Amino acid sequence: MAYRLSWSPAARLDLRELLAYIAEDDPGAARSFARSVFRAIERLTDFPESGRVVPEFNESTLREVIRKPCRIVYRIRSERQQVEIVRVWHAARGTPEI
Repeated sequence: MAYRLSWSPAARLDLRELLAYIAEDDPGAARSFARSVFRAIERLTDFPESGRVVPEFNESTLREVIRKPCRIVYRIRSERQQVEIVRVWHAARGTPEI
């Protein structure tokens, strides 16, 4: 059974700000990057454990998918059959604040 996908308010804001920043120089690149992020996230509904465990936290339910230059951090909520996108974090910003 496929997991439901949800976004935290912080993750929505992260993505919105990142796409706005990219679009300042290249709107086409921003659209392309957004599509790449959504493709990566859509796969998580069928394969929630496909991302790696976030090394800084070492918690099996907190995972990430890398879409350079970003880390898409998500939490698996098995009891709810849910994948929650927690942050879309630019890798240069260091450790994601969860």
